[in-house]
Amino acid sequence: MNFSGKGLPFGNRLPSADDRQIANQLRRILASQKAGEAKLRVPDPNTKKPVEITLTPTMSDLFLELLRHIGSGHAVTLVPIQQMLTTQQAADLLDMSRPYLIKLIEKGYIPHNMVGRHRRLKSEDVFAYKAARDKIRSKAIDELIADGADLD
Repeated sequence: MNFSGKGLPFGNRLPSADDRQIANQLRRILASQKAGEAKLRVPDPNTKKPVEITLTPTMSDLFLELLRHIGSGHAVTLVPIQQMLTTQQAADLLDMSRPYLIKLIEKGYIPHNMVGRHRRLKSEDVFAYKAARDKIRSKAIDELIADGADLD
């Protein structure tokens, strides 16, 4: 997962060896906890005393996924679902050229809004297109594998 644009610091650079090591260590610790029982101790900024925070299973899963990517050395940026993206940001998310994305938009495959003279896309629409595209690709690969097995 290599998203570009504004977001976490890893969006513009790859994680360092130290970043990857720390992410993998933290991921192993979180993964060893039972669902809903992962706890973090952090100092309260006002009192400086440690505060214990219990992560919900959803938060724990989100952190594990983020740490997995950082630990693997991938650049990562979080994109809020409701965020509007430029065509370049959307093209980067989809790993395609901006001109190709514009053709998809013009053919109606991905909805967009005009802001002045500029196209803007909802990130949720971009992710929906990506999921549908990935599903089609996965099915095509499965069919190729099945066809290859038939030749044996």
